Amino acid sequence: MRMTHLLSRRQVTGTRRTRRVGALARWPVGFALVTWRYLWRTTPMHRAEEPGDASDAPPAIPAEFVDEKLQPPADGYGDLLHRRYTVRIKGAGTTPEGLMSRLQGDVNRMVPTEIAIFRRTEGTPGSLTPGDEFLIRLPGPWDGPVRVIESDATRFRFATLRGHLEAGVIEFRTGTVDGRLAFSVESWARPGDRLSHVLYNRLRAAKEIQLNMWTEACLRSARLAGGKPDGGISVHTRRVADPAV
Repeated sequence: MRMTHLLSRRQVTGTRRTRRVGALARWPVGFALVTWRYLWRTTPMHRAEEPGDASDAPPAIPAEFVDEKLQPPADGYGDLLHRRYTVRIKGAGTTPEGLMSRLQGDVNRMVPTEIAIFRRTEGTPGSLTPGDEFLIRLPGPWDGPVRVIESDATRFRFATLRGHLEAGVIEFRTGTVDGRLAFSVESWARPGDRLSHVLYNRLRAAKEIQLNMWTEACLRSARLAGGKPDGGISVHTRRVADPAV
């Protein structure tokens, strides 16, 4: 059986409780796949982590998207992580706008679908428009509902909704760095509940799975652009201490 069948693109069925039981059963498989990919990856990763400060505050969410469904960073638990994943792409056969158009046409083209699948719940397929919503199916005890809050020719931004693993904002962006096409993922987030807080900041399992998911997105985006990573992938993390501690 192909691993991509572990997470289906079909509409989610069953109660929230039964979906969580099923997701918990898939968690060890997803973790094993991510670990295997990490161990055999040959692309260099340049990781740095340092204390953050007020400059790492998440971007404001437009007022028209603030409602009872939203799960903003202030509603999370533990430290805020401001993370940026960046890959420069050599030999690319497209522009920043061209790569972003492909990504916005099908977000699943950039993610390892044995780990996560974006299922649209609001909006028109084939585009990303502010107000569109997705349910990200993950191999763990969470669904991952998100809403598009901004998009243009070189970026799009999601905010998390109630029930997500995290409470925060994430942006996917294309541009140029040192004359090369570049793709980046930048997030500002805290664990969404007490269980994810334990997995992030105590066991660190969820944090590593997320790291490998978005570095894989960098690699897939490089291939989608028709090129290869130039100098590896940089992962920069700034940790802002939980003000409640």
